[in-house]
Amino acid sequence: MRNFPRIPLTWTAWAMMVGLPASADSLPADVAQMLQTLQERVTRLEARNAELERHLAESARPAAKNEALAARVEDVENAVLALRDKPSGLERLEGISAGASLTLVAQRADGGAARDSQLTARADVEVELAAGSIGDAEGKLFAHFRAGEGDGVAPASFATPNATGGFGTSRPTLMQARYQLDIPVGGKSGELGRMEVTVGKMDPFVFFDANNVADDESEGFLNLAFVHNPLLDAGGDIGVGSDGASPGLRLAYVSDINGGNHITASLGIYGAGRGGDYTDTFGNPFTIAQLEYAGKTWGGLEGTYRLYAWNNARALDQVTLVEDNDAAGGNDDGTCDANEECVPGIEESHRGWGLSIDQQVTENATLFARYGHSTRGSLAFDRAFTLGGQLGGSGWGRENDRLGLALGLLKSSNEYRLANPTFSGTEKTAELFYVWQANEHFHLAPSLQWIGCPGADPAAKDVTVMGLRAKLSY
Repeated sequence: MRNFPRIPLTWTAWAMMVGLPASADSLPADVAQMLQTLQERVTRLEARNAELERHLAESARPAAKNEALAARVEDVENAVLALRDKPSGLERLEGISAGASLTLVAQRADGGAARDSQLTARADVEVELAAGSIGDAEGKLFAHFRAGEGDGVAPASFATPNATGGFGTSRPTLMQARYQLDIPVGGKSGELGRMEVTVGKMDPFVFFDANNVADDESEGFLNLAFVHNPLLDAGGDIGVGSDGASPGLRLAYVSDINGGNHITASLGIYGAGRGGDYTDTFGNPFTIAQLEYAGKTWGGLEGTYRLYAWNNARALDQVTLVEDNDAAGGNDDGTCDANEECVPGIEESHRGWGLSIDQQVTENATLFARYGHSTRGSLAFDRAFTLGGQLGGSGWGRENDRLGLALGLLKSSNEYRLANPTFSGTEKTAELFYVWQANEHFHLAPSLQWIGCPGADPAAKDVTVMGLRAKLSY
């Protein structure tokens, strides 16, 4: 744009251009006023022209400066992208969950053969983390470490009053280490459900015979008869390794119904007996199959119903006892003298089936029931029935507290009564507990247990067990 020289238009110049007198005093008043107004407008136009020239000069700066600015902007953008793509510490922890707990139980047993007081301690650490994907399938890895000491009170009964005891070592042990792959069925969204493949060292009770009320001795009932199906646990048919878990494989199909209800069909194959401790692991395994429904039932309340059957090809005869060092196979009469150390000594196949049910009946109350029925094998008891419930503390202003009550019947088998002619009938068990939840991480739970006709021995005195559990968990 061409810039023309600015010529100041003074009064004298205006006068010369229009041929007016040079003196303002000689002009008419109206003409002088008009000229004054024109001069003011010209002054403003000159100021505006100077401003435009300044803007034009700035816009004509060298393009190199603009290029440098663009380069700096690009560098900043690249740095932002790099920071966004770099995983942060929190992102590295995403998908990892961990928990730890310490459980202490003090108990005193009165009645039966003797008076007994015991303390047990158990520490658990669990870690689960995402383990990548294979196509549309998602994997996860789970590990469980445990250490504990103390056997707990041990009256001469079928089921022990303290399921947290008997671990046998204070050194941390790898209880479980398993990998699970969840495979969607019917496309990536899993419209037809999903398949679950689990392999590794695991506790079969995590997947089979579960129960939302009676399943965790560190939170609910302490007596082993109420924690799991008595035939599998107290009766020994589960056949897991010495630390409570076995190497194995689980296959399951989970079908969603209406988005919130589930039907699950599962099959588990685990090392049994010495196979549970990694000796001849694949020979004569423990096999269990289960069909489960979980979801809404009547009145829109939650319930879970499980039907299962098992076969343990390496179970031990619970009736015929042999001396610990007797390689020949035991005493002729099938019993042991009082001074002899005796263990079950004959390996055989055991079979049975069972039910595990929990059903919410009100907003704060849930009932549970289990039934076990042995169809093959020599066991001390071959029928087991447990029934109970848990009540939340909302009704008395303690919504995190809970009250539990359970009753159990363990019926002695024909083989057991034949081997012990003076024994007959059914062992009866009852447990009452209250959990006082002090805060999110700590609770105290006093409990009272009663065992009638312990070990199906009518001559044995009833046993009363008082206990106190303390648990700290994170």
